[in-house]
Amino acid sequence: MKRWVCICILALAWTGCNREKPAGGRDSTTAADTTGAAASGGSAKTREIAVIPKGTTHDFWKSVHAGAVKAQRELGNVNVVFRGPEREDDREQQIALVQNFVSRQVDAIVLAPLDDRSLAAPVRQATQAGIPVVIIDSDLAAEAGKDFVSFVATDNYQGGVLAAERMAEILGGKGKVLLLRYQEGSASTVQREKGFTDTLAKHEGIELVDPKRYAGATRDTAQQASENLLTAYDHVDGIFCPNESSTFGMLLALRARGLAGKIRFVGFDSSVGLVEALRRDEIDGLVVQNPMRMGYLGVKSAVDHLDGKPVPPRQDTGVTILTPENVELPENRDLIDPDIGQYLK
Repeated sequence: MKRWVCICILALAWTGCNREKPAGGRDSTTAADTTGAAASGGSAKTREIAVIPKGTTHDFWKSVHAGAVKAQRELGNVNVVFRGPEREDDREQQIALVQNFVSRQVDAIVLAPLDDRSLAAPVRQATQAGIPVVIIDSDLAAEAGKDFVSFVATDNYQGGVLAAERMAEILGGKGKVLLLRYQEGSASTVQREKGFTDTLAKHEGIELVDPKRYAGATRDTAQQASENLLTAYDHVDGIFCPNESSTFGMLLALRARGLAGKIRFVGFDSSVGLVEALRRDEIDGLVVQNPMRMGYLGVKSAVDHLDGKPVPPRQDTGVTILTPENVELPENRDLIDPDIGQYLK
């Protein structure tokens, strides 16, 4: 009889042990959340870092994702969760993502805010909940070092300066230049546009045509906006667009009218299609960033902060301009053709 009692007690003890929840009440290594690199075996010490981009379809964000996974692999005790809105104008969805990750109690958040003001309150709420936030790509109307840990991004104003200097060069300092803006509330492109307009104003022979028209979040909306502008302003010598989708939409509109390569054109960001257009002299300049470095430093800065290491409040990831003359130089290879495949398998 005593033998059977002992067996029952052992069986109950074994069952109870196996019903215990993982540390923290959540499983940080679920298949839905793993993005290409193995977490450290489900260890309780594995940090879950949520990376929230502005969108997920553009090549730029794929490179940011690859950089985040690169940091995850190097650090070894990190699980990156990459989630973004379907459209780059869906502020409500991005706000909901931030709030969901706060409720989930991730260890840190890396965020590229769609709007510098509407995302400020959710970021402060995350910080107050003890979840540090690193801002990447586009600035926030809040205080670095207080409301969020660090701002990791391109010097967007300088990117606009480079675009204007290239435009002035190819126009010989005179002509009429059309600006197609991206969308209201996007701090990164607002700074690019300001750098461009401030610098172009120094060239007395150049007239800026700025009807305050916006391309919107997709190539399709950008192409439609471009078509409308080219109809309204059919005598321009140059055009500037401040991001990947607006640049590509304008390129498509110029091609549809047989104007590609005839109107001088400077854009922003790189993709396979845009670099090919640069090589074909349909684009005269592309201001390019380093999105892989942005994603990498975003995750690494979040982990450094969790480890108690000092993190600079602002980190510049670099900016340069590609032209048909320098696009094939070895130092530009990683900017136009980063090896993201090894991280996004």
